[in-house]
Amino acid sequence: MGLNDTPASNRVHIGFFGRRNAGKSSIVNAVTGQDLAVVSDTKGTTTDPVLKSMELLPLGPVVMIDTPGYDDEGSLGSLRVKKTRQVLNKTDIAVLVTDVQEGIGPCEEELLSLFREKEIPYLLVCNKSDLLETRPENSEEKLYVSAKKGEGIHELKERLGALAPKEGAVRLVADLIAPGDFVVLVTPIDSAAPKGRMILPQQQAIRDVIDAGAAAVVIKESELKETLALLGKTPSLVVTDSQAFGRVSKETPAHVPLTSFSILMARCKGILDYTVPGAAAIDRLQDRDRVLIAEGCTHHRQCEDIGTVKLPRWLREYTKKELSFTFCSGTEFPDDLSPYAMVLHCGGCMLNEREVRYRMKCALDQGVPMTNYGVAIAHIHGILKRSISMFPHLLAEFSGE
Repeated sequence: MGLNDTPASNRVHIGFFGRRNAGKSSIVNAVTGQDLAVVSDTKGTTTDPVLKSMELLPLGPVVMIDTPGYDDEGSLGSLRVKKTRQVLNKTDIAVLVTDVQEGIGPCEEELLSLFREKEIPYLLVCNKSDLLETRPENSEEKLYVSAKKGEGIHELKERLGALAPKEGAVRLVADLIAPGDFVVLVTPIDSAAPKGRMILPQQQAIRDVIDAGAAAVVIKESELKETLALLGKTPSLVVTDSQAFGRVSKETPAHVPLTSFSILMARCKGILDYTVPGAAAIDRLQDRDRVLIAEGCTHHRQCEDIGTVKLPRWLREYTKKELSFTFCSGTEFPDDLSPYAMVLHCGGCMLNEREVRYRMKCALDQGVPMTNYGVAIAHIHGILKRSISMFPHLLAEFSGE
């Protein structure tokens, strides 16, 4: 996979924030060397967050986010401010752009407070320094630039590179296998599967297996039993799409490690340690409890959609309770989770790690149990303990099935 093919969820997200007409869009264009954002002297030209995936040296693959003015007014203005706050949940590096002639006001102070609250590394960039008779010295916290004349832009790029999060040590699957191993990847192809391609976790797992010097055997669930018999070698790991967990667990010998793409994704995003105990809430559900089912992407719903159809059905069958379900997708994750008995989240493959962790933190802070599709389905099928057997630290706190 080349740099241009890097999924947005694996890119460093850089958000540019500030009041209207501070020059956010001009700074974005100067940093990228492209006219990505519309620039105008009229306040409020940027009306919605503008996202652009690109390569930016010295960082590599990034997503640049130009946001509306945080001081926007009126009913539409408040909606734009809300969108800007949502962007913070996925921002890895924040750039607060100010006008050197305006300085720091309540708007900037509120943004700085939000950066600190959400523990987002940030830069304070004072734009339009060309309007000053003498350009002040830069400091560790403050950088003077002129988007119009291109002054200080190179240093801004260098500062962004220094703030970029270091690549995580957690791999999707490579650290669980050894060179020469066989890994069987079970990928159901049904009406909900994307035509002519595979979903992102499957693509990433194949690449990770190859990078580890191992061999990936990719099959449908209907071919698993025959494939295991023909391999002539015990696979070191079987990874399945969660919705095929029941069948795959029955056909995979007990001594062969088994897990799902969703469980591996939860580990990669840093939330597996919370989703495993969160699954226990399924057994505590009562009649008329509300369950939030959240997905990080938006897609066309099929008749057997896993989030809106299969999971609700499986939960009702397992719990024998009359449950109600609320669904959300994309960036529309509710701030208030108090109405819900628990949250079931997708694998989060289309969200970056910061946003997935933010959603988990929201649930933890409000005392609402949260788990993900793979963990929940494994729990329902009574195979959760088996599905996390390759993670001993989780087994130590596992309550049993």
